Amino acid sequence: MSLAQQATDGFNQFNLRRQQVGLSTLSRNAFVDTAAQGHSNYQALNDTITHTQTVGKPGFTGINLGPPITDPTDVTNRLSVAGYQFGPGEFAYGEVIAKTGDTSGVNAANDLITAIFHRFVIFEPVFTDAGAGAATSASGATYFTTDFTANGLTSGLGKGHYVVYPVSGQTDIPTTFFSDSESPDPVPNANAVGFPISVHADITSTVAVTTFTVQPRGGTPLAAQPLTPEGGNSAAAIIPLAVLASGTVYDVAFRGTVDGVAATRNWSFTTK
Repeated sequence: MSLAQQATDGFNQFNLRRQQVGLSTLSRNAFVDTAAQGHSNYQALNDTITHTQTVGKPGFTGINLGPPITDPTDVTNRLSVAGYQFGPGEFAYGEVIAKTGDTSGVNAANDLITAIFHRFVIFEPVFTDAGAGAATSASGATYFTTDFTANGLTSGLGKGHYVVYPVSGQTDIPTTFFSDSESPDPVPNANAVGFPISVHADITSTVAVTTFTVQPRGGTPLAAQPLTPEGGNSAAAIIPLAVLASGTVYDVAFRGTVDGVAATRNWSFTTK
Protein backbone atom coordinates (compact mmCIF):
# COMPACT_ATOMS: atom_id res chain seq x y z
CA MET A 1 0.00 0.00 0.00
CA SER A 2 1.32 3.46 -0.89
CA LEU A 3 1.88 6.06 1.82
CA ALA A 4 -0.59 8.36 0.07
CA GLN A 5 -3.24 5.65 0.25
CA GLN A 6 -2.44 5.02 3.91
CA ALA A 7 -3.00 8.71 4.66
CA THR A 8 -6.26 8.72 2.69
CA ASP A 9 -7.53 5.58 4.42
CA GLY A 10 -6.83 7.10 7.82
CA PHE A 11 -8.55 10.36 6.86
CA ASN A 12 -11.60 8.46 5.59
CA GLN A 13 -11.76 6.37 8.76
CA PHE A 14 -11.88 9.51 10.88
CA ASN A 15 -14.77 10.76 8.76
CA LEU A 16 -16.57 7.42 9.02
CA ARG A 17 -16.37 7.52 12.81
CA ARG A 18 -17.33 11.21 13.00
CA GLN A 19 -20.41 10.50 10.90
CA GLN A 20 -21.24 7.50 13.07
CA VAL A 21 -21.00 9.66 16.19
CA GLY A 22 -23.24 12.34 14.69
CA LEU A 23 -20.65 14.95 13.73
CA SER A 24 -20.11 16.64 10.38
CA THR A 25 -17.56 15.05 8.10
CA LEU A 26 -14.33 16.91 7.37
CA SER A 27 -13.43 18.40 4.00
CA ARG A 28 -9.98 17.47 2.77
CA ASN A 29 -7.97 20.67 2.37
CA ALA A 30 -4.91 20.67 0.10
CA PHE A 31 -3.05 23.22 2.24
CA VAL A 32 -3.70 21.25 5.43
CA ASP A 33 -2.61 18.11 3.56
CA THR A 34 0.68 19.84 2.78
CA ALA A 35 1.22 20.74 6.44
CA ALA A 36 0.40 17.19 7.60
CA GLN A 37 2.63 15.55 4.99
CA GLY A 38 5.46 17.93 5.81
CA HIS A 39 5.25 17.01 9.48
CA SER A 40 5.19 13.28 8.71
CA ASN A 41 8.27 13.81 6.55
CA TYR A 42 10.01 15.69 9.38
CA GLN A 43 9.25 12.92 11.88
CA ALA A 44 10.40 10.21 9.46
CA LEU A 45 13.64 12.00 8.58
CA ASN A 46 14.46 12.45 12.26
CA ASP A 47 12.83 9.17 13.34
CA THR A 48 11.08 10.83 16.26
CA ILE A 49 7.45 11.37 17.16
CA THR A 50 6.75 14.96 18.13
CA HIS A 51 4.27 17.81 17.69
CA THR A 52 7.09 20.39 17.74
CA GLN A 53 9.82 20.76 15.12
CA THR A 54 13.34 22.04 15.76
CA VAL A 55 14.89 24.70 13.55
CA GLY A 56 17.76 23.32 11.48
CA LYS A 57 16.75 19.67 11.62
CA PRO A 58 16.04 17.77 8.37
CA GLY A 59 12.59 18.45 6.93
CA PHE A 60 11.88 21.50 9.12
CA THR A 61 8.70 23.35 8.06
CA GLY A 62 7.77 25.26 11.23
CA ILE A 63 8.08 24.92 14.99
CA ASN A 64 4.36 24.80 15.77
CA LEU A 65 1.28 23.64 13.87
CA GLY A 66 -0.64 26.93 14.01
CA PRO A 67 -0.39 30.53 15.21
CA PRO A 68 -0.90 31.56 18.83
CA ILE A 69 -4.53 32.39 19.56
CA THR A 70 -3.25 35.79 20.72
CA ASP A 71 -1.49 36.47 17.41
CA PRO A 72 -3.34 35.04 14.39
CA THR A 73 -1.11 37.14 12.08
CA ASP A 74 1.90 34.91 12.88
CA VAL A 75 2.84 33.11 9.65
CA THR A 76 5.84 31.07 10.84
CA ASN A 77 3.69 28.08 11.79
CA ARG A 78 3.37 24.92 9.65
CA LEU A 79 -0.20 25.57 8.50
CA SER A 80 0.57 29.11 7.34
CA VAL A 81 3.81 28.01 5.65
CA ALA A 82 1.75 25.41 3.77
CA GLY A 83 -0.57 28.15 2.49
CA TYR A 84 -3.54 27.77 4.83
CA GLN A 85 -5.06 31.13 5.74
CA PHE A 86 -6.71 31.81 9.08
CA GLY A 87 -9.56 34.31 9.08
CA PRO A 88 -9.63 37.45 11.21
CA GLY A 89 -12.14 35.95 13.66
CA GLU A 90 -12.04 32.97 15.98
CA PHE A 91 -10.30 29.82 14.79
CA ALA A 92 -9.18 26.41 16.00
CA TYR A 93 -6.68 23.78 14.96
CA GLY A 94 -5.39 20.45 16.24
CA GLU A 95 -3.11 17.58 15.35
CA VAL A 96 -2.89 13.85 15.97
CA ILE A 97 0.20 11.77 15.22
CA ALA A 98 1.10 8.11 15.36
CA LYS A 99 4.27 6.04 14.97
CA THR A 100 3.51 2.52 13.80
CA GLY A 101 4.96 -0.52 12.14
CA ASP A 102 1.56 -1.18 10.57
CA THR A 103 0.91 0.00 7.00
CA SER A 104 -2.85 0.31 7.50
CA GLY A 105 -4.20 3.84 7.71
CA VAL A 106 -7.48 2.47 9.07
CA ASN A 107 -5.67 0.79 11.96
CA ALA A 108 -3.66 3.94 12.68
CA ALA A 109 -6.87 5.99 12.77
CA ASN A 110 -8.67 3.51 15.03
CA ASP A 111 -5.71 3.42 17.42
CA LEU A 112 -5.74 7.22 17.62
CA ILE A 113 -9.49 7.22 18.32
CA THR A 114 -8.89 4.75 21.15
CA ALA A 115 -6.24 7.07 22.63
CA ILE A 116 -8.49 9.42 24.57
CA PHE A 117 -6.55 12.69 24.41
CA HIS A 118 -6.26 12.19 20.64
CA ARG A 119 -9.97 11.33 20.44
CA PHE A 120 -10.79 14.70 22.01
CA VAL A 121 -9.14 16.31 18.96
CA ILE A 122 -10.56 13.94 16.32
CA PHE A 123 -14.13 14.34 17.60
CA GLU A 124 -13.99 18.13 18.07
CA PRO A 125 -17.34 19.18 16.58
CA VAL A 126 -16.27 22.60 15.24
CA PHE A 127 -13.54 21.30 12.95
CA THR A 128 -14.46 21.62 9.26
CA ASP A 129 -11.25 20.83 7.34
CA ALA A 130 -8.40 18.39 7.70
CA GLY A 131 -5.38 16.99 5.91
CA ALA A 132 -3.36 13.81 6.32
CA GLY A 133 0.12 12.56 5.51
CA ALA A 134 2.31 9.52 6.05
CA ALA A 135 6.04 8.88 5.72
CA THR A 136 8.37 6.00 6.54
CA SER A 137 11.72 6.38 8.30
CA ALA A 138 14.95 4.55 7.51
CA SER A 139 14.23 2.26 10.46
CA GLY A 140 10.91 1.21 8.89
CA ALA A 141 8.57 3.12 11.21
CA THR A 142 5.63 4.88 9.58
CA TYR A 143 4.60 8.31 10.86
CA PHE A 144 0.93 9.18 10.32
CA THR A 145 -0.22 12.78 10.82
CA THR A 146 -3.66 14.37 10.57
CA ASP A 147 -4.18 18.11 11.08
CA PHE A 148 -7.59 19.68 11.73
CA THR A 149 -8.75 23.29 11.29
CA ALA A 150 -11.75 25.58 11.66
CA ASN A 151 -12.15 29.20 10.62
CA GLY A 152 -14.90 30.35 12.96
CA LEU A 153 -16.29 28.32 15.85
CA THR A 154 -19.98 28.20 14.87
CA SER A 155 -20.04 25.07 12.74
CA GLY A 156 -20.33 22.55 15.57
CA LEU A 157 -23.25 21.01 17.45
CA GLY A 158 -24.52 24.21 19.04
CA LYS A 159 -25.03 25.30 22.64
CA GLY A 160 -26.16 22.53 24.97
CA HIS A 161 -25.66 19.69 22.47
CA TYR A 162 -23.24 16.76 22.69
CA VAL A 163 -22.36 13.35 21.25
CA VAL A 164 -20.95 10.19 22.82
CA TYR A 165 -18.47 7.45 21.91
CA PRO A 166 -18.76 4.51 21.65
CA VAL A 167 -22.16 5.19 20.15
CA SER A 168 -25.31 3.47 21.35
CA GLY A 169 -25.45 -0.11 20.15
CA GLN A 170 -21.90 -0.11 18.77
CA THR A 171 -20.27 -3.54 18.62
CA ASP A 172 -16.72 -4.90 18.31
CA ILE A 173 -15.34 -2.38 20.80
CA PRO A 174 -11.78 -3.28 21.90
CA THR A 175 -11.47 -4.57 25.45
CA THR A 176 -8.10 -2.94 26.06
CA PHE A 177 -6.42 0.45 25.85
CA PHE A 178 -2.68 0.57 26.47
CA SER A 179 -2.45 3.85 28.32
CA ASP A 180 1.36 4.03 28.24
CA SER A 181 1.22 4.33 24.44
CA GLU A 182 -0.32 7.82 24.66
CA SER A 183 1.42 11.04 25.63
CA PRO A 184 0.45 12.48 27.99
CA ASP A 185 -0.37 9.18 29.70
CA PRO A 186 -4.04 9.34 30.76
CA VAL A 187 -3.61 6.62 33.42
CA PRO A 188 -0.02 7.06 34.65
CA ASN A 189 -0.10 4.19 37.16
CA ALA A 190 -1.39 1.52 34.75
CA ASN A 191 -0.90 0.37 31.17
CA ALA A 192 -3.54 -2.21 30.15
CA VAL A 193 -6.88 -0.63 31.02
CA GLY A 194 -10.39 -0.59 29.54
CA PHE A 195 -11.63 1.19 26.43
CA PRO A 196 -12.28 4.91 27.08
CA ILE A 197 -15.87 6.22 26.97
CA SER A 198 -16.43 9.87 26.15
CA VAL A 199 -18.83 12.81 25.78
CA HIS A 200 -18.02 15.59 23.29
CA ALA A 201 -19.42 19.13 22.92
CA ASP A 202 -18.19 22.18 20.99
CA ILE A 203 -14.85 23.67 21.99
CA THR A 204 -16.76 26.74 23.23
CA SER A 205 -19.00 24.61 25.47
CA THR A 206 -18.66 23.48 29.07
CA VAL A 207 -19.40 19.88 30.04
CA ALA A 208 -19.99 19.42 33.78
CA VAL A 209 -20.21 15.85 35.05
CA THR A 210 -22.44 14.83 37.95
CA THR A 211 -22.10 11.06 37.45
CA PHE A 212 -20.48 9.05 34.65
CA THR A 213 -20.42 5.26 35.03
CA VAL A 214 -19.98 2.07 33.04
CA GLN A 215 -20.88 -1.45 34.12
CA PRO A 216 -21.31 -4.88 32.59
CA ARG A 217 -24.99 -5.67 31.97
CA GLY A 218 -26.42 -6.86 35.29
CA GLY A 219 -23.25 -5.92 37.18
CA THR A 220 -21.98 -3.00 39.23
CA PRO A 221 -20.15 0.17 38.11
CA LEU A 222 -16.47 -0.29 37.32
CA ALA A 223 -13.68 1.71 38.89
CA ALA A 224 -12.74 4.36 36.32
CA GLN A 225 -10.42 7.31 35.76
CA PRO A 226 -12.25 10.57 34.87
CA LEU A 227 -10.65 12.87 32.28
CA THR A 228 -11.18 16.17 30.51
CA PRO A 229 -9.22 17.69 27.58
CA GLU A 230 -6.03 19.50 28.43
CA GLY A 231 -6.83 23.15 29.03
CA GLY A 232 -10.61 22.84 28.59
CA ASN A 233 -13.92 21.40 29.74
CA SER A 234 -15.70 20.87 26.41
CA ALA A 235 -15.56 17.07 26.72
CA ALA A 236 -15.39 14.41 29.41
CA ALA A 237 -14.33 10.78 29.56
CA ILE A 238 -13.94 7.82 31.84
CA ILE A 239 -11.38 5.03 31.45
CA PRO A 240 -12.17 1.73 33.18
CA LEU A 241 -9.14 0.82 35.28
CA ALA A 242 -9.35 -2.86 34.32
CA VAL A 243 -9.44 -4.49 30.89
CA LEU A 244 -13.03 -5.09 29.77
CA ALA A 245 -14.43 -8.58 29.30
CA SER A 246 -14.78 -9.81 25.72
CA GLY A 247 -18.18 -10.38 24.11
CA THR A 248 -19.91 -8.41 26.85
CA VAL A 249 -22.61 -5.73 26.84
CA TYR A 250 -21.67 -2.66 28.87
CA ASP A 251 -24.20 -0.07 30.07
CA VAL A 252 -23.14 3.57 30.36
CA ALA A 253 -24.90 6.31 32.34
CA PHE A 254 -24.01 10.00 32.01
CA ARG A 255 -25.56 12.76 34.12
CA GLY A 256 -24.50 16.37 34.08
CA THR A 257 -24.92 19.61 32.16
CA VAL A 258 -23.72 20.98 28.83
CA ASP A 259 -23.63 24.77 28.84
CA GLY A 260 -25.88 24.67 31.89
CA VAL A 261 -28.49 22.53 30.11
CA ALA A 262 -29.33 19.27 31.89
CA ALA A 263 -27.82 16.29 30.08
CA THR A 264 -28.86 12.69 30.74
CA ARG A 265 -27.87 9.78 28.52
CA ASN A 266 -28.05 6.00 28.99
CA TRP A 267 -26.61 3.74 26.31
CA SER A 268 -24.78 0.50 25.78
CA PHE A 269 -22.03 -1.03 23.64
CA THR A 270 -20.62 -4.53 23.16
CA THR A 271 -16.97 -5.57 23.25
CA LYS A 272 -15.21 -7.85 20.78
